[in-house]
Amino acid sequence: MTAVATSYSPRTGDRVRSAAPTTQSQLVTITTTAATAAAVLTGTSPAERRRWLYALADALEAYTEELVTLADLETALGSQRLTVELGRTISQTRFYGDVAVEGSYLGVAIDDAIGLTRMSRPLGPVAVFGASNFPFVLGVVGHDTSAAIAAGCPVVAKAHDAHLGLSLRLAEITTTALAGAGAPVGTYALAVGFDTGVALVKAPEITALAFTGSERGGRALWQAANEREIPIPVYAEMGTVNPVVVTRAGAADLDTITDGFVSCYAASAGQYCSKPGLFFAPAGTGAAARVAAALEATGPNPTMLTEAIAKSVRTGLDGFTRAGARIVLELGGHAPGWSAPAAILEAPISAVTEGSRLLEECFGAVAIVVEYTTAEELHAALRAMQPALVAAVWAPTDGPDVEASAVIDILAAKVGRVVLNGWTTGAGHSWAQNHGGPWPATSNAAGTSIGGAALNRFVRPIAYQTVRDDWLPEGARRSNPWAVTRRVNGVIEPSPHVVP
Repeated sequence: MTAVATSYSPRTGDRVRSAAPTTQSQLVTITTTAATAAAVLTGTSPAERRRWLYALADALEAYTEELVTLADLETALGSQRLTVELGRTISQTRFYGDVAVEGSYLGVAIDDAIGLTRMSRPLGPVAVFGASNFPFVLGVVGHDTSAAIAAGCPVVAKAHDAHLGLSLRLAEITTTALAGAGAPVGTYALAVGFDTGVALVKAPEITALAFTGSERGGRALWQAANEREIPIPVYAEMGTVNPVVVTRAGAADLDTITDGFVSCYAASAGQYCSKPGLFFAPAGTGAAARVAAALEATGPNPTMLTEAIAKSVRTGLDGFTRAGARIVLELGGHAPGWSAPAAILEAPISAVTEGSRLLEECFGAVAIVVEYTTAEELHAALRAMQPALVAAVWAPTDGPDVEASAVIDILAAKVGRVVLNGWTTGAGHSWAQNHGGPWPATSNAAGTSIGGAALNRFVRPIAYQTVRDDWLPEGARRSNPWAVTRRVNGVIEPSPHVVP
């Protein structure tokens, strides 16, 4: 196993917390205990699982001040942002419990004409690798963890070195809260260490993997999962360049748009997976200068989450200039700790071609402005882009704009979410939410890591033909003891549980 895991203060570079990695024997105990718990969770009603998740949400709420303070020490994201993020985490934890109770994720369908009943059942223990940039919402007790437990799957989470102390504390709170609510031992556990993470993916008891992070990290885990004797599904949300397109008609309000763009892409030092990285505007609008002016007025001095991320910003800027971009404005990057500059670049649209470095992510407060002359060259540039999580289009909605419709159609083939006259960040949990996209935005475009459909990743359908009713899983029985949404002989019978 690896050496001691350590987190640092991004503001100073000082050590915050160290912990010994989980040993191989400890990991075997964790995964076998999770497998034992999985057998219990499979038969546990969604209402019971919701009770566990509500108890977890209550516990997180009770420790808000402590958790925010610890998170800020290890991430430098600021107490205001972290307080909001923890509030969202508490809300989403309850939301997934409600989604489980409503039950449509189970896909229960009964066809009496041929004696067939179909129902999805939990896969088993899920390995969760959380993000550095969202220590709560997408951390070791974030969307993936809550969705997996709601679906009836135990979770073994990998502690993130960037916020190691927070990961350890969240694990303590989670295991205590779940045990107090009656969840079986093994419903949640935490593993520490880089090599431990690799071993976790290979553990035979693990049946699925959820990851949020870089494309490099996601690809490595995807490859490891597919090299197992029995491969497992990998739901990896990876790095992307999310485009913003301003149509010719939309450019009438360009100053307001550029102000919003800067506020969006530079927020939290640009460390959002949904941060917009490419800004397309009509030629002759002076968009790059306007964005630069807005950035200079804001004057960010970004502190990055880790030393490696800070170095990658400078590497990214060098790569962009070599690929044909020009730096219009560069600010900061000289503060103590993990500091990096914020920057705006501009590039000719002729440089936006498939495989260009300009179409790769730079994880920081860095963005490229590109002007287009014709719809044809804009469309060609958008088609050359790698798939992404989300795109934004700015166009008037009170009159004709033939450009907007065509751009939205092109982007819909490239991204998991299209936003009109809004910004790409801020993917709230909702029944209608989709946080995904084609490879390499994610490893599986059919899944979403946020929203009501997030539970679908951790179950698989089974059909029972002419099986006696009392031998069916409880959730599939004719009496509907779990009171879940189902389809009986072609007619939808909604759950009595009302879920917001």
